[in-house]
Amino acid sequence: MSTSRRKFVGGVSAAALLSRVSVASAQNKYDEGASDAEIKIGNTNPYSGPASSYAVIAKTIGAYFKSVNEGGGINGRKVNFISMDDGYNPAKTVEVVRQMVEQEKIFALFQSLGTPCNTAIHKYMNQKKVPQLYVATGASKWGDPQHFPWTMGFQPDYHTEAVIYGKHILANVKDAKIAVLMQNDDYGRDYFGGLKEGLGKEVGRIVKTVTYEATDPTVDSQVIQLKDSGANVFMDISGPKSAAQAIRKMADINWKPAHYLNNVSASVAAVMKPAGYENAQGIVTAAYIMDATDKQWDENPEMKTWKSWMDKWMPDFNKADASHIYAYAVSSLMHETLKRCGNELTRANLMKQAASFKNFRVPLLLPGITVNTSPTDFYPIQAVQLARFKGQTWELFGDIMHAESS
Repeated sequence: MSTSRRKFVGGVSAAALLSRVSVASAQNKYDEGASDAEIKIGNTNPYSGPASSYAVIAKTIGAYFKSVNEGGGINGRKVNFISMDDGYNPAKTVEVVRQMVEQEKIFALFQSLGTPCNTAIHKYMNQKKVPQLYVATGASKWGDPQHFPWTMGFQPDYHTEAVIYGKHILANVKDAKIAVLMQNDDYGRDYFGGLKEGLGKEVGRIVKTVTYEATDPTVDSQVIQLKDSGANVFMDISGPKSAAQAIRKMADINWKPAHYLNNVSASVAAVMKPAGYENAQGIVTAAYIMDATDKQWDENPEMKTWKSWMDKWMPDFNKADASHIYAYAVSSLMHETLKRCGNELTRANLMKQAASFKNFRVPLLLPGITVNTSPTDFYPIQAVQLARFKGQTWELFGDIMHAESS
């Protein structure tokens, strides 16, 4: 004679437990790319092409989410990080992003890199209502929630950064004559517009502007043209490869103006070391994250945690490359944003949470700099501190400067 048995778990029948799970599941809200088990996050990055030095950003993000998954995921869900190579080619960006949105069914796009590449998908992402979140470019256009409510930046915007350079030049360089090297795209133009605003009525101090294409093999001829202008200030608005080339060429032709370098090319490992430390002395940039080569952070708890994390998850990579710290910081913010969504993993809620930070401390930002957003403010970080290259590292100086006081 057989006897039917009911299975009990912790004093609760299996049927009752399944019922509770079903009720809990029914209360969860999901859009495409999210479920009880996983969250699909898309990314584009130039693993190849003229901006391939930035590939370490995506590699670090991938390692970050791998470490999160090993620790149990985010609210019990694993992050499925899908990163594709676009070669810093906007047409390729459109192709791979369409693939991720329409075939891979990603929940959101995170840290897609490059101003021209993000510009190419800007309208598409907003038409599809898929978050284009914490993009890896400081163009000012990413902070326009009225017209593009599904797109948000992360770092200080290029325009504000360049305003600060313009004002610093006027205050510190006597009879400034400014030469500008500028990448010929929206990224370059954004910085250039900020520089002109910072100079105000002194904008005529710009005596020479020379552009280059991201695919150009060198900027040697451009640097020679700029020296020949008689300028005593050099504003370098270029990516890492071209920035390193410019520094080396300036040394070759013995041109020694006051030198300002945009933050996106301030990596010690990717720019300063290849250019030659001796050639980079005195360059000024704007910083908002800690630099691993700066000894003052050696005992900082956030820096020590990051170094231990690198030792475990990226042991063969160079800690002196600032892109690792940048990627870790922005990944921490994305982690927190997803965590705050709880069990309502809808795209609208993701953007709502992204637009609700108040004085939030992201690991490895400079002390005094926090993340602040609102439904009408899509600029998470609006403060920087100037730094000067000395020896083999950046030396911070002056006060933290906020956008409104720049």
